[in-house]
Amino acid sequence: MFGKMIAKNLVQAGEAAPLFDNPSNYDLQFEDVSFEAIDGVNLKGWLIKGDTDKVIIQSHFGLYCSRAGYTNQVKRIAKGYPTDVPFLRQAKYLNNAGYTVLMYDMRNHGESDPAMDGYASYGPEEAKDVIAAVDFISNHPEYKNAKIGLLSICMGQGASVSAFGRKDGLKNYDNIQCMISVQPLDYKHFMAKMKIPGFLKKSGDKYIKKHTDFDYYENTWRPNVKDVSVPTLVIQNTNDGFFDRGFVEGVYNDLQVEKEMMWLDIPDKKNQGFNRMAAYDWLGTHPEPILNWFNKHVKN
Repeated sequence: MFGKMIAKNLVQAGEAAPLFDNPSNYDLQFEDVSFEAIDGVNLKGWLIKGDTDKVIIQSHFGLYCSRAGYTNQVKRIAKGYPTDVPFLRQAKYLNNAGYTVLMYDMRNHGESDPAMDGYASYGPEEAKDVIAAVDFISNHPEYKNAKIGLLSICMGQGASVSAFGRKDGLKNYDNIQCMISVQPLDYKHFMAKMKIPGFLKKSGDKYIKKHTDFDYYENTWRPNVKDVSVPTLVIQNTNDGFFDRGFVEGVYNDLQVEKEMMWLDIPDKKNQGFNRMAAYDWLGTHPEPILNWFNKHVKN
């Protein structure tokens, strides 16, 4: 029972987060799109229309999120962030700056298909989704000549980094110009910061191993950081309850490309989901650093 509880709240998506928001609420011109990952998983998204020569692909964080962002409409074992975190706010300012924006649900999230019995992998499996999103834009009749920037958030950044490490991955696409990596975290460090009692952690690990062949501790995106081949801005809130300075600095140091580190100091507040989502909320209200990075690099 304990193992199942751990799995369903930490690695298994369970009830998909709803699309609580819509681009039409922001007067954005868009179309509903779908595309398929290499393993046949069907992914759903919004293509928010801007200039045809520059596209931002946003990959969201995991479990309690959809392409629309985070909402408290989903019941959880622990209280999360006190307010919804709509990702269409950054889509709005990106679109105002001329960018087309592709927002999509990763597997097991939102309207996209389930996979691996509903278990999220924290990046390696979701890498197939990032590649599919890039492939969708690269072969789209209107956007096939566009330059691409990646806005990759938490598990989305783990998926993007993993995608650079795959043989069929992002290093094969010369239209990708840069990435913004928001709050990198892998499963091992996530579990360490959860401070779950040993007997519960053991029970959870046993349950997960029984129900999936995926090794969450060994099969991590972390070794693929060295494979990232585009300029990367790393953003991290130092007051995030899951923050491990050594881990984040290690990720930054292993990047072998043009890079910048942006430290945020968003104060911790009671009952804010370990304050991790404060940085995701910040993204929607601080366009300048995001636009500066993309405007610098996403050029024809």
